[in-house]
Amino acid sequence: MRIVSGIQPTGNLHLGNYLGAIRNWVAMQDQVSAEGGECLYFLADLHAISMPHVPADLGANTREMVAALVACGIDPDRSILFNQAQVPQHSEMQWLLNGTARMGWLNRMTQWKDKAGKNREGASVALFTYPVLQAADVLLYQATHVPVGEDQKQHLELARDVAQKFNNDFGTEDAPVFTLPAPFIPPEAARIMSLRDGTAKMSKSDPSDMSRINMTDSADTIMQKVKKAKTDPEPLPSDKAGLEGRAEAKNLVAVYAVMAGTTVDAVLADFGGEGFGKFKPALGELLVEKLAPINERFVALREDRAALDAILRKGAEKARALAIPTLERTYEALGLLRG
Repeated sequence: MRIVSGIQPTGNLHLGNYLGAIRNWVAMQDQVSAEGGECLYFLADLHAISMPHVPADLGANTREMVAALVACGIDPDRSILFNQAQVPQHSEMQWLLNGTARMGWLNRMTQWKDKAGKNREGASVALFTYPVLQAADVLLYQATHVPVGEDQKQHLELARDVAQKFNNDFGTEDAPVFTLPAPFIPPEAARIMSLRDGTAKMSKSDPSDMSRINMTDSADTIMQKVKKAKTDPEPLPSDKAGLEGRAEAKNLVAVYAVMAGTTVDAVLADFGGEGFGKFKPALGELLVEKLAPINERFVALREDRAALDAILRKGAEKARALAIPTLERTYEALGLLRG
């Protein structure tokens, strides 16, 4: 099994990022490496330039994301961790696959419609061809599996369509150029909501810092934010059904369950009938206990630019070694002469 997955390098990482994606990456690394497979995890900095961005922030955020991934448990010796920009084969492969991808396929992409909105004429070409680069990201490494959530299923289907058409047009039945990647459905990612509004996702773009638990927050700050999190005056129910219509209570109980590695029903069995005056301190202490080691490692790593650059450089070398044979085979299949 060879798994390939990318993540946008965004700054101001918070609890939602950790529980929503990064924790699953660590679990996949442990499972796949134990079974003799490989995980390639990349920072999608080439994808990031499909939207307006600040160059200095992109570089800083890429290093910060590396620090977060390693602090959370991604091991650069067991997984291949790199950023796209250091592996030019991604860009080369995208161009080669542009000849196979079809305008109609890209026009149907939901993410293109959502991000371009009504101003499609003003959107970048990179935003339109984003899914072709995603196809290149996985086909380049002959990925057998790609982790997908609901928002990425369509892009994986396009990658498979591109691979199938390329194999039909330029390969043979006995020797296809590309492996068709299968979806890898990770355990359902926790959907963590704002501490100030249980109906909105926890987000770095929220103007209130009290709405989120940042990966850099101290123990005192975490306790303060949890204690001030929005709740209602009712005690916690004894079963999950009693949380319906209580968005903030439902969110805090869900966070406790995920961090404790248990179920919502088990949490309510312990705290049902109790008020938030007892539950919030317990949740705060649990978060501090689980996040303190990650926070300490993250803060130290984030300041060590040389170490972060070395991790990316080492990962990029490994990635290039895997990518080059497939890229060369693709050039050859297309009849392009290489010196």
